[in-house]
Amino acid sequence: MTTVNDAQPAVITARHNDNVVVGDEIVRHRRATRLMHWCVALTFFIALFSGMPIWSPLFAWMAALVGGMNVARIIHPYAGSLFFIASVVQFFHWLADMRFRDDEKGAWKPSRLMAYMRWEENPSDDQGKFNPGQKVFFFSVCLGALGLLVSGIIMWFPLYFPPLVRELGILLHDITFIFFLVGIITHIYLGTAAEPGTFRSMTRGTVSRRWARLHHPGWFRDVTNKKE
Repeated sequence: MTTVNDAQPAVITARHNDNVVVGDEIVRHRRATRLMHWCVALTFFIALFSGMPIWSPLFAWMAALVGGMNVARIIHPYAGSLFFIASVVQFFHWLADMRFRDDEKGAWKPSRLMAYMRWEENPSDDQGKFNPGQKVFFFSVCLGALGLLVSGIIMWFPLYFPPLVRELGILLHDITFIFFLVGIITHIYLGTAAEPGTFRSMTRGTVSRRWARLHHPGWFRDVTNKKE
């Protein structure tokens, strides 16, 4: 049962609660969820900035962002390991909300992404807290994090693996990273310019009633306990 609490500001309520209506705002992500998200993001970008100059000389200039090439080579595997650990914690934290309903299975296809980004598709009336595309992205990130870890371990300790495994590990790491980078760029775009009002859900923890009703009408009805 959703508790409506107008006695304190929404940003204060968002410290410990989510799915709560406070005045004209709805708490979407409580503080623990947001901290988890930003830990995943921080460790990913540390791994990114330390790994890019190792990956290609074209990005050698990025080594200066982490203290030089030698520092990049040292911290990259540790940053990648922390990214994986943070991703695992986030996986179990969000798993319940990310399960596909029966009517959502097979509902999201890559061909629909551009239509979604151009606002050519409206959310269904029963759209929950997360849409099928967000759920696909969630599981893709988790799978990608596992792929980066496995291939990264092979590259971190190359003498323990035969040449073929090392080559496959490098290939897997590169391919996974490229898809990961494209996905993260898309994720940032959708969370900022494409859907104004979304980013604050990961800073303040709240969204407006109008945003919730527009993007996630099913979730909006659940937390407000009424149809609008």
